Amino acid sequence: MNTTQQQGWSLDIGAAPASADTVKFRVWAPHAKSVAVKLIDQDRVVVPMQRDNRGYFEAVVSGTAPRVRYRYVLDGIKERSDPASRFQSDGVHGPSVVVDPTSFRWTDIGWRGKALDEFIICELHVGTFTKDGTFEAIIPHLSYLRDTVGITAIELMPVAEFPGRRNWGYDGVHPFAPQSSYGGPQGMKQLVDACHAAGLAVILDVVYNHLGPEGNYLSDFGPYFTDRYRTPWGSAVNYDGPDSDEVRRYVVDNALYWVTEYHIDGLRLDAIHGIFDFSAQHILKDIASAVHAQAQLLGRHVIVIAESDLNDTRVIDSPKAGGYGLDGQWNEDFHHALRVVVTGERKGYYEDFHGLTDLATAVRDGFVYDARYSVHRHRRHGSSSRHCRPSQFVVFSQNHDQIGNRAVGDRLSTQLPWEVLKTIQALVLLSPNIPLLFMGEEYGETAPFQYFIEHGDPDLVEAVRQGRRREFAHFGWNPEEIPDPQDPATFERSRLRWGTLNDRQASLLRWTKALIQLRKTEPPLGAGDGTIRSHRVWTFEDERVLVMHRWTRDNGASLVVCGFNTSPVAVTLIEPQGTWLRRLDSMDKAFGGSGQGSMPTNLSVSHQGTSVSIPTYGAAVFLSSPKV
Repeated sequence: MNTTQQQGWSLDIGAAPASADTVKFRVWAPHAKSVAVKLIDQDRVVVPMQRDNRGYFEAVVSGTAPRVRYRYVLDGIKERSDPASRFQSDGVHGPSVVVDPTSFRWTDIGWRGKALDEFIICELHVGTFTKDGTFEAIIPHLSYLRDTVGITAIELMPVAEFPGRRNWGYDGVHPFAPQSSYGGPQGMKQLVDACHAAGLAVILDVVYNHLGPEGNYLSDFGPYFTDRYRTPWGSAVNYDGPDSDEVRRYVVDNALYWVTEYHIDGLRLDAIHGIFDFSAQHILKDIASAVHAQAQLLGRHVIVIAESDLNDTRVIDSPKAGGYGLDGQWNEDFHHALRVVVTGERKGYYEDFHGLTDLATAVRDGFVYDARYSVHRHRRHGSSSRHCRPSQFVVFSQNHDQIGNRAVGDRLSTQLPWEVLKTIQALVLLSPNIPLLFMGEEYGETAPFQYFIEHGDPDLVEAVRQGRRREFAHFGWNPEEIPDPQDPATFERSRLRWGTLNDRQASLLRWTKALIQLRKTEPPLGAGDGTIRSHRVWTFEDERVLVMHRWTRDNGASLVVCGFNTSPVAVTLIEPQGTWLRRLDSMDKAFGGSGQGSMPTNLSVSHQGTSVSIPTYGAAVFLSSPKV
């Protein structure tokens, strides 16, 4: 039984079977006077297309079927692949392939997705997650992610067709075509279906701020880009200029495409600060409202999350409050403040962050920069997020950017004592926010995650090399240490080292699982879902200790102590008063601790103050009854 559930919306551009032996082709190409479709596998037959008054060209061609390759011929001269190609079997420069979107036999008819507050996310890169580097190769590891770690959602770095076989995905140029070297449409649908069978949600990273530089032929078709704005990655997408209505529709259709044809449970919108739209109705609001409406028709939870450098709550405020209505956003301030605490780095944007106080602010309020003056930016930055729900913020200690955009792509596991990693995990996984781990972080993977490409243009390759060196200059990193992105060895070094874990890694994995299990089973350790503040965070700056007190109205309270102290210290707690039972302690031998210097099994806090000894980099979780 086919269960595509394509209700309420279908993609009306590109190529799609209209009957058993008929395919409809439709493309927006206002820059062209004439467009024809060339059927590569049918003696290169060229069929003229008819134009309407909005610049769309259309043809219904009989005697053809799925898997046929084709190109569009613009003005009788330029042969180009389809801007809405569903599959590029021969790469970004090759012909497009007709795909029947109803042919895959889904088994997830009962799947309804997950609410955002249920998400515990593992971000992964398809090409380096396994040795084979395909969608299908991920499937055998789903039970590990679900059972051994406790993950509830995977987040795929971008999969839109990019040049070559090695790329982070942000150079994609065919937004509707899953990467051919990963397994194309069939492989991706198999992965999503398997995830749903395993009870895992799937988030897809999509890039709506630019397209990659190689194989990007959209400008031959129409005004997809504008020179009114600049992005660090290439031409800005035309969201508010002349003829932008159809560009906006193209992008909104892409979001709906992934949700509908691929059953995706969430979209992570890359770097929305590179999306420029000064029209009355922002494109982000259009995307969010369209996705949420389609999700309702499909009877599923589908969420939209932004990566944003703006610290602007309009992104996640409801439309009723004048916002765009996205469900959540990454909180970079949390990451930056945490890294300054654990590594002492102060160059680049890290110069804006100052110790545990800023980290506590990030956990408690969301944005650290809430209209504060930023030394790094030389201006005030951000808006207050105190009115936002904690579950609207995704937090992390590492992600693809914060590892790969370092000189050598080194992870925290190669920079810090392992006891610090446990404290970091406790803070990330038990915060009231939505936690995200980068693949391998759960056990302290030591393989780097470096920046890699496989471009065909030597001049472009050299431009990328030099650009990386210039980009990192302000961090004071040695340009000679930056790996060559084009070298296949850079890609190979970045693969996860699946195999037997050493003792420290096995201990960290047990700690990670225990924290996640506690988060899932104890309400005062789950996502903070409500505008009534139900958590407090404070610090002992001199002792380098952060304390997080969380509670629910009916289901008790928790106390999480995170020590970033380089030697044993003692702090005096005067709140929250009551008796607290220790549930987890990083010093336990099961988690690789010495078993010495553990925090009290029972902690009694009175108004007179209670002294608590905290071992070096000690972390512990305490629970209390609802009456405390």
